[in-house]
Amino acid sequence: MRILIAEDDARLLKSLVHILKLNNFSADGVDNGADALEYAKTGEYDGLILDIMMPKMDGIQVLRQLREAGFTTPALFLTAKTSVSQRVEGLDAGADDYLPKPFSTDELLARVRAMLRRRDSFIPDLLCCGPVILNRSTYELTCQNQSVSLSGKEFQVMEILMENPHIVVTTEQFITKIWGWDTAVDTSVVWVHISNLRKKLAALSAPIRIRFQRGAGYILEGEP
Repeated sequence: MRILIAEDDARLLKSLVHILKLNNFSADGVDNGADALEYAKTGEYDGLILDIMMPKMDGIQVLRQLREAGFTTPALFLTAKTSVSQRVEGLDAGADDYLPKPFSTDELLARVRAMLRRRDSFIPDLLCCGPVILNRSTYELTCQNQSVSLSGKEFQVMEILMENPHIVVTTEQFITKIWGWDTAVDTSVVWVHISNLRKKLAALSAPIRIRFQRGAGYILEGEP
């Protein structure tokens, strides 16, 4: 899951990005509303965390423009504003939730998970491809009562593949979705994680495989 964070407090922005990445999310951070709008309009994000008071454009204006343009990406307002009228204004602008500062890390993560479950429709904790199950809560891959644990990046790569079975996913799409546009990560890193996942699928005797299609990308094949 990829989250966009818009927060003009540099220290808080850095902390938020770190917290989300530590908990196996992909996260990009911007420090003003104009950039938040530009990034969000790419459609690359599964969720938005928006501060209300930001330079160039406030969070409510950002979200209103996104909703008017047809973007349904779930959004959480994170702000020091706490009055009822201000919360109502944010929710009326199209926000899914509202978390006042200061906040605890556990509550933030719980709100983010709840927000993501409301994306278009309920997103289950278990993602299945035939008898193979990816648990989004424990980061475990299970098949026929056997389980293996995945690292954070392995989990994110497998999640993308299982959300798009029988569809080619390019190396560039993995990098953009997981590491972000401005990363210096080499394409070989994707191959390393794919290789590790193949070994873990083999250890489970899973009836699915990750096939490389030359000049295109990777495809998850097997039982529908």
